[in-house]
Amino acid sequence: MSHAPSLRNQGPPRHALLVRVTHWITVISFLALLVSGVEILISHPRFYWGEVGNSRTPALFKIPIPSSRATVPTGYGYVLPDQNGWSRYLHFEAAWALVLTGLVYVISGLWTRHFRKNLYPAPADRTWRSFRSVIAKHLRLAPPDEADFRSYDVLQRVTYLLVIFILVPLVIWTGVAMSPGFNAAVPWAVNSLGGRQSARTLHFFVSIFLVLFLVVHVAMIVLTGFASRMREMITGLAMPQERT
Repeated sequence: MSHAPSLRNQGPPRHALLVRVTHWITVISFLALLVSGVEILISHPRFYWGEVGNSRTPALFKIPIPSSRATVPTGYGYVLPDQNGWSRYLHFEAAWALVLTGLVYVISGLWTRHFRKNLYPAPADRTWRSFRSVIAKHLRLAPPDEADFRSYDVLQRVTYLLVIFILVPLVIWTGVAMSPGFNAAVPWAVNSLGGRQSARTLHFFVSIFLVLFLVVHVAMIVLTGFASRMREMITGLAMPQERT
């Protein structure tokens, strides 16, 4: 006879409350940044390198889409609706939400040793053989085993650490480096990137990497059990497993 265990017998939560709360605030903030960032991109789909760049200077590269401004040459005979006002406002507000939430998460993670316990790979996993084995398993789309449900594999751990401590700080740095006020207050932080237009170009590429991470992250959730993973990140409890 099969039965599901009661909630109190499922052990401690897979994810702590603070991890779950900051995760969902980050999701909302990132989606707001993504939507508003696309609208900002449409207003000027050209990228430059250095301190100055505008429609009268040569572009490093450009996105082949029509602009929302007639003054920006794109080769199209029409412009898209200009949504630059609300998109910039939303981008700024969502960025602050992401920064503050990230600070809370990182400080808490360091204080509670969350990163050491749950994300930092064990010495035995920090080998090329371990990486190759995990990558091959993912490429085969092999179904997750019991260990996969209990913890992250080495590839997931390294990816999360790269996103948390490299990509997110870099997207924040390149974002604020586009601000004239930040340039005046901390010029070295902008100059080290090559200038404000270089910061914008780098911001675009880092954002692309974050979007790719999001796509793969969601795909892995679907492949390993969407209902179970969502339950873990909402309630902290794993999906009850049937026993015989």
